[in-house]
Amino acid sequence: MTEAAGEPKKEEAQDFRRLHSYPLIRHSDMNEEMRTEAMELCVTACEKFSTNNETAARMVKESMDKKFGSSWHAVVGEGFGFEITHEVKNLLYMFFGGEKAIIVWKCS
Repeated sequence: MTEAAGEPKKEEAQDFRRLHSYPLIRHSDMNEEMRTEAMELCVTACEKFSTNNETAARMVKESMDKKFGSSWHAVVGEGFGFEITHEVKNLLYMFFGGEKAIIVWKCS
């Protein structure tokens, strides 16, 4: 069986998934402890609600509100841009699972 030109090999597709299955933090000004907790929370929410970004974002927002006080916001999705105002040391922008982006920030 021959592969069509431009088609990725099965091994390459698996390598791509494995490469992008870890969280990639693009920007954060949170302290180390808060960043680690927020990142783990985002990964858990995205794995639990892999087909429903809105529910994953709601879980992240509600958990951050309980843990770090109110006025947290979260966006989970693909192919979005943003310009936000946030409190200093309260922003996390990351990718998970390839193209899924998560931004979590606090503003009151």
